[in-house]
Amino acid sequence: MKTFFLTLCVLFCSQLTGHSQPLKIGLLKYNGGGDWYANPTALPNLIRFCNRNINTNIDDDYQTVEVGSPDLFNLPFVHMTGHGNVVFSNAEAENLRKYLIGGGFLHIDDNYGMDPYVRVAMKQVFPELDFVELPISHPLYHAAFPFADGLPKIHEHDNQPAQGFGLFYEGRLICFYTYETDLGDGWEDESVHNDSPEARLAALKMGANILYYAFVGETKQ
Repeated sequence: MKTFFLTLCVLFCSQLTGHSQPLKIGLLKYNGGGDWYANPTALPNLIRFCNRNINTNIDDDYQTVEVGSPDLFNLPFVHMTGHGNVVFSNAEAENLRKYLIGGGFLHIDDNYGMDPYVRVAMKQVFPELDFVELPISHPLYHAAFPFADGLPKIHEHDNQPAQGFGLFYEGRLICFYTYETDLGDGWEDESVHNDSPEARLAALKMGANILYYAFVGETKQ
């Protein structure tokens, strides 16, 4: 499994010079009643932005994948979002754990109201790990575009600052959780939320950083 994900990492790195087949990324489908399908235009817009601006070669057609599916292991990067409840069965939690330990990467974006549920769900996946806030000096915030102040604030929810949390397994960032920012809303078509061009660009640039870091890590630093 680790060899498989190492190969995917090498393929992604080669995308930066335009010499590879396109990779496919995923949208995580989960149970519990939360709207995992929120922000339908977000990933397509992020993919197009990355392909145009950081020379990646990601398939325009992302794949929806269930937490417990073996297809998860065909996707080196999966995005998860929603507003409400998140429930993993024991088998789903074990599948996600194996995926992340094996080299996969999960980005969770709280679309508002997801926080208390996703923290419990991820604790089921990694009972031994806790989310830790990434300092603004972390390479993820400077991977493809510099964010000197850390995670940008796209939407106002509870008058709290935007925060980025990580789960680290044996020193590797395996899950990045963006909270009180709503990056996915910023990735959506302009007509959906009427965000300013500046806010949408900041969201897309941060999304590009997350994708870049997920595959390339700190090699650019």
